[in-house]
Amino acid sequence: MEFETLEKLLREHPFFRDLKEEYLSLIVGCARNVFYKPGEFIFREGEQANEFYIIRDGKISLEVSAPGKKPIVIQTLESGEVLGWSWITPPYYWHFDARAIEPTKAIALDGRCLRNKCEEDHSLGYELLKRFITIVEQRLQATRIQLLDLYGAG
Repeated sequence: MEFETLEKLLREHPFFRDLKEEYLSLIVGCARNVFYKPGEFIFREGEQANEFYIIRDGKISLEVSAPGKKPIVIQTLESGEVLGWSWITPPYYWHFDARAIEPTKAIALDGRCLRNKCEEDHSLGYELLKRFITIVEQRLQATRIQLLDLYGAG
């Protein structure tokens, strides 16, 4: 049986595909394994955003809450996807709630650690920004579709 290191898991993830080996070595120093039980919140809107997550196995619901109303699911994320981009944009607060739907294994990457590494190496920062802008666009599209479902197109 082959032992899966964090470096191997990150190297094989689509988000890090074709990333320079030197950058991957820097990033793995900011990584750790995490596990969430069904119903457990990974983060809540308004909390400090100091991590992002590579989902290894499981499902996570990205939600918007309003007082006195049921949460609205914006998107459901699964194995192989990335959760969280607020760690990279000041003032570093979450804009949604994220909750595990089923037992979920993930790799948490420390945003403070990565921000420091990006300040030291702007090329690394640019490479990460290019990858995260795609995630931001996906979340905006998912929110748009949810709004159309809620309020109708006409």
